[in-house]
Formats: sequence, structure tokens, C-alpha cells
Amino acid sequence: MSILKKPLSIAPLAMILCGISLSAPPPASAVNPAPAPKHAQPMPAAAPPQAQTPPQAKALPQAKTKDEYKAYTDAAAVTGGAAMEKAAMDFAGRFPDSQLTVYLYSRALHEYQNENNPAKILETGRKIITYDPDNAVALVLTATVLTDSLSEKDADRPKKISEIRENCSRAQKSIAAGISPPGADPQQAKIVASTLQSMVHSALGILALKLSNDAEAEEHLKAATQVENIQPDAYVWYHLALAMDHQKEYPQALAAVNQALRYVGSNADLQKLATGERDRLAKLAPATPPPQPEPDKLPH
Repeated sequence: MSILKKPLSIAPLAMILCGISLSAPPPASAVNPAPAPKHAQPMPAAAPPQAQTPPQAKALPQAKTKDEYKAYTDAAAVTGGAAMEKAAMDFAGRFPDSQLTVYLYSRALHEYQNENNPAKILETGRKIITYDPDNAVALVLTATVLTDSLSEKDADRPKKISEIRENCSRAQKSIAAGISPPGADPQQAKIVASTLQSMVHSALGILALKLSNDAEAEEHLKAATQVENIQPDAYVWYHLALAMDHQKEYPQALAAVNQALRYVGSNADLQKLATGERDRLAKLAPATPPPQPEPDKLPH
């Protein structure tokens, strides 16, 4: 029963974000050589109270000069993780106070995710967090990489565990406050938020699984499968099956691993592990004796 590392290039978030520009250049009108006048538009009449007010998106960062804007658009056109990271570093060196730097590092993070480069995802994600401590994508991806790589032999194992939990906690707060990725329409933003929430539960679940806390692992992994508007994730279902198996919940584990096989796609490693787990559980599930009635409840 092996815990499998997840190729981040095929993580649900990577597939969703492929259709969203993480570093969408601000329009030319966003360049502000001079401060805009306050209250340029008349204040609207007070609206009637509503039962629930949706969270407002953060104002998009803006270039302060035309040179900054031109440098930003040139850097944002770069492709490839290493090239994009270098472009972000060069831009940050030229414009150390720019609000746009984090967008370039976010693009680099996305490129590294597509390239399935966990070490650079972790490094770039941590850098983004220094610029934007509430960046949910960076928080979730760093937690995912740390969880996947966590080993009993890690010299800094307690520190990694603490960082995973801290990043997941902050990501949950950020998601709850409402996120609006640049370039995303409301439906895409909703799907990204749901996917991030599922990935938080997945990271916490696999962490618990590695810490032999199977009940907690089952709780988080089950929650990861129940988030609305997400793509089914075979990795989550497989690890949920392991958590249930460890607790001798064989029928439930068999159902979970069958879901993993349903969504496994073309990943041969996961296919092999899930098939072996299914075959093992198929022998155990029917042999599980039904619960026996208590003596005082036996029919007379």
C-alpha cells in the first residue's frame, strides 16, 4: 500500500489555470503617471440591504510609468519556467517597488507546474508568498509539494509539517475571503476556489496519512472529493482507499479505489497501484463478517 507522489503537471489546478491568464497585463489606461482624482464619479444611491454580499475582488495592480508597463508586458510574454523566473527577477531588479512583480512570479509558478518541477514550484511559491502572504495558489501548491516530498528521513520534518499546516490554514482563510484570479470570469473563479479548497483537504489528508493518523486522513480526503465544481481526482480517491483500508473499512475502501480506477486516465503508476489495492480489497471485503447483535438484543 504505497503513498504515491502526484505529478503536479496534471493536477486539476494546472488544467484549470491553462485557460486563465495568471499575469494578465493591465490595460494601457492603468498606467498612472499622476494620481487619479478622488470621487471621480458621483456616489451611487444607497442600495437596499441584501442577505449576502459577495466578496469584492482586489483592485488590479497598476504600473506607475510607461517604462514599467512596457517592461512588464515584455516580461509577461516569456514562456518556460526558468526563462519566466529570470524575466521576473530582472523586472524586480529594475522596478523594486512595482506591484506587478508578483504576477510575473505567478506566471513562472504556473510554467513550473506545467513542467512538473516540484523543487522550483516550492522555491517560486515561497517567493510569491513573501510578496503576497495570502496568495492562495502559492500557498496550496507549496503545501502540496511539501506533503508529497515529506519523508520519515527528513532532517527538517517537523518544520515541513508546520509549514504545510500553516500554508493550508492561510489558504483556507484566503479562499473563504473570496479570490478572483486575473483573467477569470466569475464561473472560472468559482471553479478555481473549489479546486484550491479540494487541494487543501488533499494535502492535509495525505499529511495525516503519512503521520499514521488514518481517521483524520479519511476525513480530509473524503472532504476533498465532496467539494462542489471540481474535477474528480484519482489520486485523492486512491489515498482515501488507503486511509479506509488501514482502518479495516474494506467495503468502503474498495468503493473508493474503484473510483480511483474510474478516473485514473493514462497514468500507469497509479493504475498499477490502484489495481493491486483493488484486488487485495476484493478478497477482504466479502470476508468481513457482518456486525453481530448484542446478546441482550438476540431474538427469543
